[in-house]
Amino acid sequence: MNAQWKPGPLGNREPFSAFICDDSALDVLRPVVIEMGWQPEKCNKGGLRNAIQSLSISASPAILMVDLSESGDPLNDINALAEVCEPGTVVIAVGQVNDVRLYRDLLSSGIHDYLLKPLSASQLRDALTNAQAVFANPRGGDGGDHEHEHIATAVVGTRGGVGASTLATSLAWLFSIEHERSTALLDLDVHFGTGALSLDLEPGRGLTDAIENPSRIDGLFIERAMIRANDNLAIMSAEAPINSPLMTDGTAFLQLEEEFRQAFDMTVIDLPRNMLINFPHLLTDVNVVTLVTELTLASARDTIRILSWLKANAPGAHPMIVCNKMQAGAAEISKADFEASIERKINFQIALDQKAAANAAKLGQTFIEANKGSKTVAPIREIGKTIVGVSDDGGASLADSGKKGGGLGKFDLKSLLSGAVKKSTPETAPEPAE
Repeated sequence: MNAQWKPGPLGNREPFSAFICDDSALDVLRPVVIEMGWQPEKCNKGGLRNAIQSLSISASPAILMVDLSESGDPLNDINALAEVCEPGTVVIAVGQVNDVRLYRDLLSSGIHDYLLKPLSASQLRDALTNAQAVFANPRGGDGGDHEHEHIATAVVGTRGGVGASTLATSLAWLFSIEHERSTALLDLDVHFGTGALSLDLEPGRGLTDAIENPSRIDGLFIERAMIRANDNLAIMSAEAPINSPLMTDGTAFLQLEEEFRQAFDMTVIDLPRNMLINFPHLLTDVNVVTLVTELTLASARDTIRILSWLKANAPGAHPMIVCNKMQAGAAEISKADFEASIERKINFQIALDQKAAANAAKLGQTFIEANKGSKTVAPIREIGKTIVGVSDDGGASLADSGKKGGGLGKFDLKSLLSGAVKKSTPETAPEPAE
């Protein structure tokens, strides 16, 4: 279950530790541990509670084996273990309950494997070898070269509510399912992010732990801390208390991006626009900046400002303008006036579809997954294709079709307003891009 993430080195951590309830299981385990080159003294008598006690006062090993035989509520106890276990530890559980549902629930909670008693030497050897392989295998698990060049895209909304997060989660799902690329979704709205919510997942503590302890971030941390959405998609997000301000210099975010480059084919960053100001280095290695906007005066102004900022601070990133929530006769300014003010063409347009948005929310799915057959999602597929193709065409498909440079100096609020008022016929929403 861990093949798509590339863990990092062990560092100074102990390679292995076990907490087993009965002597017979310990007698089978110790010779296998010696074969693996580990210390048999690390095989301790005692179950999950002993493990929790021990790890609350000592560092976690790279691989931890715990016995659930004496646990009355294994899932709850595993959650208690997670509170004291360092992120990145590979946990193998053993127990006496032969229940498929328990097995699945344990794997979903982050356990690497569940072994049924009585234990055998071959069973233990295979499980420990697989756990050890987590530290050695690159993404894909074959140890070879990456099949795809890594592509990172940041999705930024020019204004609140333009639909940047909806597009970010849809793109992440699209890359993972339809393009079959291993994908990381990083939601950097630490307090109010909706990435996990859109995927019907709990956000977990992965991003919070990364911010609080950036020195812990390595491949193994990524494997442990990210929440799996499907076989090819994992998300890192947070739901930090709103009375806890964001205290970081951005180092954690850079380290996460670096680990994602090693572990995944694609990275999608849901990036609140204020993060551009606080952490400008976040876009240093991003390939595409998907700028989500709408046909309003405020969005036109801020599109110009952000494009100018990108030119100065992220010259290697290719901007993509996506106009969302297009609807007939309801635009504050015309498309032509908007494009004239920002001095470049809109790359893609997505029509407003409130029913489709409500359907996605009810199903707990991304917008594109919940509305696969809708015309509204056709432009999102085209956006995905363009981003995936950036490594092949060097961003030529996103080259400016208008003048270079920002138009902030020529931004005329009065002329845009008068143009909107004088418009005799409403502009119809375009058909989705094919």
